[in-house]
Amino acid sequence: MFVRPDFDPVAFSVGPLAVHWYGLMYLLSFLIGWGLGALRTRLAHVHWKSEEVGDLLFYVVLGVVLGGRLGYVLLYQPGYFLANPLQIFAIWDGGMSFHGGMIGVFLASAWFARKTRRTFFQITDFVAPIVPVGLFFGRIANFINGELVGRVTDVPWAMVYPHIGPQPRHPSELYEATLEGLVLFAILWVYAARPRPRAAVSGLFLLGYGTFRFFCEFFRQPDAFAGFVAFGWMTLGQLYSAPMIIAGVIMLIWAYVRTDPNQQDTGSAE
Repeated sequence: MFVRPDFDPVAFSVGPLAVHWYGLMYLLSFLIGWGLGALRTRLAHVHWKSEEVGDLLFYVVLGVVLGGRLGYVLLYQPGYFLANPLQIFAIWDGGMSFHGGMIGVFLASAWFARKTRRTFFQITDFVAPIVPVGLFFGRIANFINGELVGRVTDVPWAMVYPHIGPQPRHPSELYEATLEGLVLFAILWVYAARPRPRAAVSGLFLLGYGTFRFFCEFFRQPDAFAGFVAFGWMTLGQLYSAPMIIAGVIMLIWAYVRTDPNQQDTGSAE
């Protein structure tokens, strides 16, 4: 059993400006994502220019931040934020919804696709292998903030969160950082290194994230304001992830049925 370190949510201060770990993790994810996007432009079957990555990143950042925050407000605690509207802007305290951020990225991708005369899936197939980097750093930020804690357990690697109580818990944030971040990144990066039918990479992302998130929710403490929402065991995270799994399977089947698996999808503008 371990005791979670007592992290200061403020990483460092410059005069009156306090830089929170949460914001720093988001900054790191965007910078590393930019670099990985530039690397993907070097693949022979990815017909993107490196300078286009920065433009796309601008739209993705807007989608992640706005969609993630509004998604959390609307999908998780609408009553609380209706009573405390100014708290909507306090993103340094945490409270970002992946599912809301994903919708935000979809909208941003559609906007960028229209702007650059590409198709929607040309954008999402390019972005999907990079997204797990942001998921990894986001879960590390959750761990540092001591939020989204795991369920009580007696496994040898359990952690005590002193600010929560003396009971040892699953370090579920680290489970999610590993599966939704590192493992999903490895799967998508390798899969997308070769030409794939259009929408296949996006479909694999939905299937992979939905599956890993659904699994990790069995070790994560249900949100106190919601508890179990169905069947006596299903959490909100699982409820929102189940459609992703179904959509991912359908997209993969559709991608391979409608396209020759060996046909190269260049991702170039049309």
